[in-house]
Amino acid sequence: MLSQQQLATMLSLQNKMNTKVNPQWLTAGYGYLRAAMVESVEAIEHHGWKWWKAQQKDLPQLQMELVDIWHFALSASIIDYQGDVQATADALAAQLAQTSVQVQFDGTEYHPEQQSLLDNLELMAGLCAAKRFSVPLFMHIAGQSEMSSDELFRQYVGKNVLNFFRQDNGYKAGTYIKEWQGREDNEHLVEVLAALDINHESYADQVYAGLAERYPA
Repeated sequence: MLSQQQLATMLSLQNKMNTKVNPQWLTAGYGYLRAAMVESVEAIEHHGWKWWKAQQKDLPQLQMELVDIWHFALSASIIDYQGDVQATADALAAQLAQTSVQVQFDGTEYHPEQQSLLDNLELMAGLCAAKRFSVPLFMHIAGQSEMSSDELFRQYVGKNVLNFFRQDNGYKAGTYIKEWQGREDNEHLVEVLAALDINHESYADQVYAGLAERYPA
């Protein structure tokens, strides 16, 4: 289960990134759960659902979609609590502390533990379409996708910090250098993440510093 510190770190990063994009993002009316719905459908595609043809589940791509969904879900949650990151962290922690995962949707009670990954992805997409999100359902889906809470945290922070780093180094202006020493920045990111302790309180800052150390002057 995600720790209180991990939740606080991710929510703080999400708030900062959203503010960087638009200082008034809390009241801009962006469709974060609509975006999460689209990503959920893309996750279904990576899982494979067509019974009339052979398909292979692409787990790494499915996990990447889940990380994107989590970005949008955190944004929607912060809006629910009027921008109060601490109150949002407390609310999400309370949801994650539930002993069983049950979802009420359209008059039916669903039990994700008894459903396949594909059916749970479909349920998540439906909830998002109805402007709702279940954190316990999402975490159960992550587990079904062989993604631990620590791995979700690691991938989330990595992607968020890399986006920050790109913006700070001229991404929007077109001056950012994406390939360093013959490798793309996300390849360097993987190596930086592998060398750090995700439980350190300044983990996100260390990831940024690791990227800055490698970036060509």
